[in-house]
Amino acid sequence: MKMLARILGGVVALLVVLGVLERVAPQPMARGLVSLQRTSSGLELKKAQIPGFDIPYLEGGPAEGEPLVLVHGIGADKDNFDRAAMFLTPTMRVISIDLPGFGEASKPMDADYGIPKQVERLDQFLTALNIPKAHLGGNSMGGWIIASYAAAHPEKVSSLWLIDAAGVGTGKPSEVRTAYESRGEFMLFSKTPEDFDRVLTTVMSKPPYLPYSVKHVISQRAFADYDLHTRIFADLFKAAPQTILEPKVKGLAIPTLITWGAEDRATDVSGADVLHKLLPKSEVHVLEGIGHLPQLEASRPVAKRYLDFRAKL
Repeated sequence: MKMLARILGGVVALLVVLGVLERVAPQPMARGLVSLQRTSSGLELKKAQIPGFDIPYLEGGPAEGEPLVLVHGIGADKDNFDRAAMFLTPTMRVISIDLPGFGEASKPMDADYGIPKQVERLDQFLTALNIPKAHLGGNSMGGWIIASYAAAHPEKVSSLWLIDAAGVGTGKPSEVRTAYESRGEFMLFSKTPEDFDRVLTTVMSKPPYLPYSVKHVISQRAFADYDLHTRIFADLFKAAPQTILEPKVKGLAIPTLITWGAEDRATDVSGADVLHKLLPKSEVHVLEGIGHLPQLEASRPVAKRYLDFRAKL
């Protein structure tokens, strides 16, 4: 009993120390926790260069075979896929990138971050890694980019995984879109670090637990990127009539899994049906009670459905 008491006392003391460090030294603690999450998901941090940009990315899984390349949404980064990657890397090569303008990638304020330019940069990234053909997955703006990429380069894409994809012009307007159109409000971005919790509840119905240090660092970065990311959002919205997905992907015969959260406030779930009707080799997976980031809110079922989809190819 004394030994058990000592062990429990040691555990409590360790937790207290970690709790103090979370607040005293949030940046190194956050780096350590994020690194631990990546390691547990079988991912390793790497970096590539394309013209004008450094592109950090995460990679893991078996080296052979065509990789699954994952592209995040606006305001997000490569770590948005860490939790889902835990279930994918045991059987497939997974690469998750930071798009130019986001995460730890280069972010020149005067660069063009429109969909055509990001499609071009995705192609440059794949070329830099000597990847002639890949399976592509993308969430939100990332889904818009990879679907546009597949329409431009169908010979380079083995399959698509569209997760709450943006860029659907004929679906029901989302709450986020309506707020911007009617009030000029940017619901997806934090004008102050304290506003980050509101953003989390906007994009997720069931936000996963985030340690204090990780949330602190992410909220500080979101605040620092507010001017750039709201400008990118406004530019994407302005250019949408020329870049929406419907005319690009109609009849595109690439196997596609369309994943969507039924409670998505950023890209309305009606977009899933729009894309399903346009893509002849698509199937749909709608998750009840889930928001805009299913890969974070429901990592296990989302990854399992993707594995089932890939097994049928």
